[in-house]
Amino acid sequence: MNHPPQDHRRAALHGVLLVSFAYCLVGASFTANSLLGDYPYAGGQAVRYALAFLLLLPLLGGRAAIAPVRALTPRQWGRIALLAGVGMVGFNLAVLAAERTAEPAVPGVFVGCAPVIVAVLVPLMDGRRPTRPVLYGALLVAAGAFTVQGWGRTDAVGVLWSVAALVGEVGFAVLAAPVLRPLGPRLLTACVCGVAAVESAAVGLLVDGAEWIRMPGQQEAWALLWQAAVVTVIGFVAWYMGIQRIGTERATLFTGLIPVAAALSAPLVGTGAFGAAQAAGGVLVGAGAVLGSGLFGFRADRAPSTGIGDSAPTAAGTEDSAPSDATGAVPVTRAME
Repeated sequence: MNHPPQDHRRAALHGVLLVSFAYCLVGASFTANSLLGDYPYAGGQAVRYALAFLLLLPLLGGRAAIAPVRALTPRQWGRIALLAGVGMVGFNLAVLAAERTAEPAVPGVFVGCAPVIVAVLVPLMDGRRPTRPVLYGALLVAAGAFTVQGWGRTDAVGVLWSVAALVGEVGFAVLAAPVLRPLGPRLLTACVCGVAAVESAAVGLLVDGAEWIRMPGQQEAWALLWQAAVVTVIGFVAWYMGIQRIGTERATLFTGLIPVAAALSAPLVGTGAFGAAQAAGGVLVGAGAVLGSGLFGFRADRAPSTGIGDSAPTAAGTEDSAPSDATGAVPVTRAME
């Protein structure tokens, strides 16, 4: 069925707004991260993802709505486990490891290159050539992220772990597409959160032993609740809904909003300043996102491939296809993941 061009432009605009909203939640969430500095990392992740899973259960629509989960193949469950392990738990572990010997800006710069990798990788996986506007936009976004964050001191180990964080970021974007179609945004978010909670608990037991988890203090509890309810439940669902509309390549362009939003929110809590470099970087990120997304020149015959099928209904119902519900040395540890 052919849809009028204005319908495609409307869907593209909705997708851009959803993805932008999700990434801005992430960038503005680093205040919550700073309150968890003394809490066991893996235990905190396990609590966060388990809580997000429990919060999502009432929103899934009953037993009939979760039937697609029972129909998942072992291969699809393996992809979900890989998505949670690489793109969520592994990503944050890599960033923490990198920051032991590198300033936070270093992994931030590497992660800022994710749009370039995705702009090349996704088309090759689809058997087509990279789209030039998306690739050029991704380069601008990467340059903008570098301008916002700058570069910091590091060693070879810090660089290697930063590369691992980049792999995690790319994996988070690419691995989701094939399981997004059968599950839909909310059900997929619930599945990856449940699996990530188990994986985080396993890592905690392996690394920290009996001290992998403890009762959080009042501020820590509020921070974990914020990360679970706002950044994970709302942010993940918005992110996946955005992918449905504009595709993985274009959605990943908005990764550059993370350091921009973090830099904008830092002065509000007295943890940083927003200066000329941050403003210039924000302009580059915005220009790259506009160029790559094709927002002001969207054509129906060039609608982006999502990698999940553009017209097939999602298992979670048609409501998942409509908008409803996703570092200077700004820390790059992504609360969203």
